[in-house]
Amino acid sequence: MSDAQKDRSEIARQRLLSGQAWDDYCDTLKVAGRHINQVNGPLSELDIAEWYRFVSRLARSSLERLLENGEPTRPRLRDMVWRQSINVQTVDQDHLMSQFDAARDYIIRGTRGTIPYFVMAALTCPNPDTPGAEDWAQQGIEGLKHFDPSNLKTSSFLHTHHLKTEADGSFEIILSQNNPGEGKNWLKLDPDSNCILVRLVWGDRTTEIAPEMVIERADGAAPVPSTPELIANGLAWSAQGVLGYAELVRNWWQGSQGNFAAKLNRLDYSRAQYLSNGGVPDRHVAFGGWEKGLDDVLVLEFTPPECEYWNVQLCNIWQENLDTFEDGNGWINNNRHVVESDGKVRVFISEHDPNLGGNWLNSYGHERGIWALRLVMTQDTAPVDLWRLPLAKLESEGLTALTPDTVIKTGQFVD
Repeated sequence: MSDAQKDRSEIARQRLLSGQAWDDYCDTLKVAGRHINQVNGPLSELDIAEWYRFVSRLARSSLERLLENGEPTRPRLRDMVWRQSINVQTVDQDHLMSQFDAARDYIIRGTRGTIPYFVMAALTCPNPDTPGAEDWAQQGIEGLKHFDPSNLKTSSFLHTHHLKTEADGSFEIILSQNNPGEGKNWLKLDPDSNCILVRLVWGDRTTEIAPEMVIERADGAAPVPSTPELIANGLAWSAQGVLGYAELVRNWWQGSQGNFAAKLNRLDYSRAQYLSNGGVPDRHVAFGGWEKGLDDVLVLEFTPPECEYWNVQLCNIWQENLDTFEDGNGWINNNRHVVESDGKVRVFISEHDPNLGGNWLNSYGHERGIWALRLVMTQDTAPVDLWRLPLAKLESEGLTALTPDTVIKTGQFVD
């Protein structure tokens, strides 16, 4: 450790012992909560209420992942906390994450389970060596240029179709910068890799068995007690995680990273958009913003291509699954949907079911939000026909109200 690193470690220690690190954590949360004031345009009372709930969920999730699970000698693969659906996370997908020391080797051992698919990615994000040595609240959004736990970039990935397993379904994966040799499962790490994300994709949660995985350091280092420096760093990581995701959803909705509020009722495939925050290039995802009055209905029609998995899901403008997910509504997938005789899937998004067959998604008091069409393990995509019209008109005229002259053609690549 250099003299400069020793100095920063001592500063972090002192900031924690004096309470300054805690004060900065709390002040950064205040900055994140008030970041809603940077969102222009219409926000309903429901949008505002869900924002503050969203920030509270971020705080809970960030403490769990970045402080509680941030011990360098005790790596763990832990599921994300309950109801945290950041970044349009589908209900059919669980996220296992582990923070770890950069430039170290790790081993993951496990069993395959019976779910159809999982993918493991090595990630990195902008971060200083000793974040607990600095005050971040006063830097505000500018500080995210140097330290942003939400700005995850995928450097390598390994999915089940490339995974070598034993006859009993067990496997071992080496996480390292150097190739461990022929015949071994290898997830390549970069010198600055500091996070593993495993996406588990379910087909049927009632019948399938999840994989089991444990991670350990390859050097066999024994766990050591926490230190003031470690806690100071964890508080800084946690607070910046909240601020980073608060800015991320604002930027997707109304900034340079997506600006969906300016091009509503579209679904656009964009590799850059999907890969901008920890995505893996084994899928196509069409994101967009949706908007309608509470008395309106949005209708989607598309033909899914052959793929490992697909879904359509509805979120609020903060990229959270609507509460209807818990009641079995709010999304459809390749295992739970109604298909028309011509192979098309028709989706109605409205405050109540128009009872015209197809698939109904409850907008649940929302007038706008984010939506996605996700296609996993395919080279093909699906164009989408879209209509917005009064729900009463659709109910009185039936499907004849979906006229060719009012259709919106979407579902194209934008990059």
